[in-house]
Amino acid sequence: MNAVVVLGREMTGPDPAAREEPLTYRGDYAEDYTRPDDFGQPERTERLHPAPRHADTANLVQLHESIATLLASRGQWRQAYQHLRSALDLVCADRTEPPQIPEQFRREVDRLRREHAEAREQSMRDSLTASYNRRYLDQRLVALLTEQDVPSNGLALALVDLDWFKQVNDTFGHLIGDRVLQRVVELLQDGLPDGAFCARYGGEEFVLVLPGIDKDTAIAVAEAARGRVERHTWSQVAPELHVTVSIGLAHEPPVEARHQRAHPEQQLREADGLLYTAKQSGRNAVAYLDGSRPMLAGAAAARRAIVPPHITTP
Repeated sequence: MNAVVVLGREMTGPDPAAREEPLTYRGDYAEDYTRPDDFGQPERTERLHPAPRHADTANLVQLHESIATLLASRGQWRQAYQHLRSALDLVCADRTEPPQIPEQFRREVDRLRREHAEAREQSMRDSLTASYNRRYLDQRLVALLTEQDVPSNGLALALVDLDWFKQVNDTFGHLIGDRVLQRVVELLQDGLPDGAFCARYGGEEFVLVLPGIDKDTAIAVAEAARGRVERHTWSQVAPELHVTVSIGLAHEPPVEARHQRAHPEQQLREADGLLYTAKQSGRNAVAYLDGSRPMLAGAAAARRAIVPPHITTP
């Protein structure tokens, strides 16, 4: 493994076959290039003129470096080194005319950047349901609750769990179970407000992240999602199939209304405790807190027994 540094950047990887000796660059002038002799000592030092500072030259160097970085991220070390060497040649060349950047070169950079962006997006998605995965959820919650762009109307988390999902798998099989999970995610995401998203929390549990809305609006959004799942024609997936969900909704007030700094784990624990209330109070319901009092939304509010939330401590 060898290192090549271009304009202050270092990249490591296997040497291409065409390279016989490592070349180290430590500055803007060719006098900073040295080649080791057989005993590891500098053999010679050469001095060339400084590289020209044309804007197009700098752009072309930057394009070479961009392609090298993208290729290296995909493990294509030989091609990455070739582009780095081209960037070195441009830096050290004594040009009198600024180079022309080929249009094909620009298109190649754009294509690699698109592929890199698509690969990054796929890394944040759940492979079965195409909802966001747990890693993305954790990153976004930290940003929403601790950074300066905290939503002005607060942040709601709706923890959603499919009711009796094990029975669905046992009765209809895991292929039908996978289709149910995929369809539930579609129903949960339908009609979400701007900025909201759905993430898979684990197994048959999902989280609806609802930034920038007040508690009453969040309750209405969660209840609407629950209703869409209940009313869906599940017989189209499998005869006699019926699916419902239970939801625990936790709402974090805006920054100015908080007594202390919020933490994602704390809000998720509150949502999980309220999910327990929804489950133990008959399922197919949305549970939330009115002050310190647990409540059920919609038609479930008429149920006589509401179990207090079971909120775990860290």
